[in-house]
Amino acid sequence: MTTSKSAKRIAIIGARDASPDGIQFAYDTGKLLGSQGAIVYTGGGAGIMEAASRGAKEGGGIVVGILKDADGKDANEYIDVPVMTGMGDLRNGIIIRSVHAAIAVEGAFGTLSEIAYTLGYDKPLLGYNSWDIKEVEKVENPVDAVNRIFELIGDTDS
Repeated sequence: MTTSKSAKRIAIIGARDASPDGIQFAYDTGKLLGSQGAIVYTGGGAGIMEAASRGAKEGGGIVVGILKDADGKDANEYIDVPVMTGMGDLRNGIIIRSVHAAIAVEGAFGTLSEIAYTLGYDKPLLGYNSWDIKEVEKVENPVDAVNRIFELIGDTDS
C-alpha cells in the first residue's frame, strides 16, 4: 500500500442500494485502480461505496472514505482513511474537491449531486449505468473505465 505524492485520486460514486451488476463493476474498477496505485475515494458507506472500497483495498490501494457522520460508525470495513464530516450529504462536495476525477456507478439523487459537483468543477467524469447526462461519458466495463480515466487525467500533479 505505497503511493507517491503524485498518486491519482479517483472517486467512485454511487448509491447504497445498487444492482448486482453495479456492485461487481464498482468492485472490479476499485481493484484495478488500487492495483495501479490510485487512491480511491468513496462516501465510505455501503453498496457501491463498499464494493469499490473492498476492490481497491484488495488491489493494494489506499481507500479514503468521506463519511456522513461525525463518529465514523458509518464507515465500511475497507476504509483506510476515514474523514468524519458530520455533514450528511453535504460531504459530496468534499469528495469531489479531493479528487482528480470520478466514476459514477448507477446512483440515486446523492450521486446526482456528486455528478453536478464534478461537472461544475470541470473534472473528468465517467458513468456506468448512471444518470443520462450528455456530459457524462459512458463506459461499459471496468478495464475501459480505468484506462479512460487515467487517459483523461493525464499527468495531473495536484
